[in-house]
Amino acid sequence: LNLSYRLQELTTIKTDPDARVLHLSDATLTNYPFIYMEHVEGMILRDDEVDVLRKYLLNGGALLINDFWNIHGWTAFADEMQRVLPGRSWVDLPMDHPIFNCVYRLAGPLQNLRMPTLQFWNRDYDPKDPLSHLSLRDRGEESEEMHVRALLDDHQRIMVIAIHNSDISDGWEREGENIEYFQ
Repeated sequence: LNLSYRLQELTTIKTDPDARVLHLSDATLTNYPFIYMEHVEGMILRDDEVDVLRKYLLNGGALLINDFWNIHGWTAFADEMQRVLPGRSWVDLPMDHPIFNCVYRLAGPLQNLRMPTLQFWNRDYDPKDPLSHLSLRDRGEESEEMHVRALLDDHQRIMVIAIHNSDISDGWEREGENIEYFQ
């Protein structure tokens, strides 16, 4: 809900502040140009959901994925997305990609944009110290480096954007809980 609220408050995007929670099989899915998922490392889509999501994405819908961690989480998710969009390859988005400048200019390096989950946030993290860790908890193999990857359509437009090894939504979720973390 905070994402919908903040998008409308801080941009010219008009959103429904009540948001919606939908299943991929929901008949109204195509009424929404943008869908969001998190914790997809264990996602197993039914065949009918694979078909619906493929049609949704190929017809112009966009999917944002966030808050999933490590190489095992990535592999499981990427394998499932191959069922949805077979033959499409993930591309890493560089900091000069328009997605990082379309509303606000997000300065890199990418790793500096990484968000830990609040419960595991290391308040003593020093980005200048290569031995310092942003998270107090080991999130698994290859979880230290943030990636922003996309599956593109035939015109190089983003269909799926995956923010891996980061929890950007925790900032929206925790806004009223911890001002230091939010900032």
